[in-house]
Amino acid sequence: MRRTISLTLDIIYDQSYIMVMKKVAAAKFKAQCLSILDHLEPEGIVITKHGKPVARLLPAERASADLIGALRGRIRIKGDIESTGVKWNAGG
Repeated sequence: MRRTISLTLDIIYDQSYIMVMKKVAAAKFKAQCLSILDHLEPEGIVITKHGKPVARLLPAERASADLIGALRGRIRIKGDIESTGVKWNAGG
């Protein structure tokens, strides 16, 4: 019984995750496959047939060195990230 509940929750989570992913029809994917692969975002896409998901396409994992600078220009730092905001006396 417990295994069934866990499996059901996994399926529901999986379905909700698919709902927020970008979708592309199988015919469009077939016609534009190489272009889609070149512009694949980290969250991937769902390939559909008649509006129903049939496959999920995710990018291959990148080496951690490739991730350095990957968010440059996409995020902004607000405030002083080197401070905790708490003043303390290190002199003892």
